[in-house]
Amino acid sequence: MTATLTDITGDYTLDAAHSRIGFSARHAMVTKVRGGFNEFTGSIHLDGSNPTQSSAQLAIEVASIDTRNEQRDGHLRTNDFFDAPTFPQITFTSTSVEQLDDENFRVTGDLTVKGITKSIVIDWEYAGVATDPYGNVRVGFEGKSSLNRSDYGVAFNAALETGGVLVSEKINLEFEISAIKTVTAYAHQSRSSTGSGTVEVNGAAVAVPTHPCVSARRGPVLRPGYSEAL
Repeated sequence: MTATLTDITGDYTLDAAHSRIGFSARHAMVTKVRGGFNEFTGSIHLDGSNPTQSSAQLAIEVASIDTRNEQRDGHLRTNDFFDAPTFPQITFTSTSVEQLDDENFRVTGDLTVKGITKSIVIDWEYAGVATDPYGNVRVGFEGKSSLNRSDYGVAFNAALETGGVLVSEKINLEFEISAIKTVTAYAHQSRSSTGSGTVEVNGAAVAVPTHPCVSARRGPVLRPGYSEAL
């Protein structure tokens, strides 16, 4: 285990503005159509010392599907494919994590599409950790997997006169993830001072070290000046 992996231990929130959840499918047997989902939320618990104790959850808004063609996207939202009005979300919950080497991991989990849940394996490569200009600690991962869409009730197809079908059964999944480390608590402190403050934990006041201009809060902290456009 490298020191870098040990240092990333903590809880993280997916930054959808700097992440991508995509897919590709063979079209008419001759080319690939690529697309993705623009709206999703997720959380990750990373245990760098014992990666098998790590976990992840993801929720994707089906209506946000985007293949750069409005007519096709509208068809994908119907019951021929995802039936977005009835099943508005695709979800994933990890069930196990296996470390392959210092940078590669295999995550098994439950993927639910159109109310059907099946186990899926996603291979991940650790891309690194960095602190952005706004003070947010970020980790990056890239992942890939594949599935048979008919297993999830996404079964629409049409036969081609030349043989074969319009849309492949196999779907390739592609993930590019940037996640921000969750800051669980800071105590309020004036601009001109440093030292310690207090936060309430289970009804008791607990002293914690503080930094100027940081207020007690839970969840990911986006530092002043942060912009999703950057």
